[in-house]
Amino acid sequence: MKRVEELATKAERPALFEQAVLPHLNAAYNLARWLTRDEAGAEDALQEACIRAFRFFEGQHGESPKAWFMAIVRNACLDWIKANRPRALEEPYDEDAHASPAPHGEPEPATARAAEARWLHACIAALPHEYREVIVLRELEELSYKEIGAIVGVPLGTVMSRLARGRDLLQKRLLAAPRRMTS
Repeated sequence: MKRVEELATKAERPALFEQAVLPHLNAAYNLARWLTRDEAGAEDALQEACIRAFRFFEGQHGESPKAWFMAIVRNACLDWIKANRPRALEEPYDEDAHASPAPHGEPEPATARAAEARWLHACIAALPHEYREVIVLRELEELSYKEIGAIVGVPLGTVMSRLARGRDLLQKRLLAAPRRMTS
């Protein structure tokens, strides 16, 4: 994809920005929510990311506007975390601290599905930051390894190893904690 500045006049750039970025707002919010672990923080980080993206849109280039925007969202989230919870990126994964209590009875089917979804989300949220972000980008947002590498700023091999390690940790967590519903 050619640079935006080569393709459009100044008057056309806002419309091009909307076409490139707005379709990815839901995915960007999901990523921000998973990274910040805070609804208001995710909204703040996403707003900051949109401002940054608009400011630097003229220099945007590459194959994927989504990957470009998600990288900006990730960086805005990391800035928000540093400002609001400086130790959050350093927290190691502690299986005992993140253990789920055993279920106390059989809830209704819809309630059981909701409880299982919350349980699964809690298992993902309990992963260390570097594994959680690649799991979210790959499994929930369905980005390619190449796009994830561009977003996170690491080589392809690192993406693959983090994804493998994150999946292993998630699998161990899922097997260790009881399921919240029966089939």
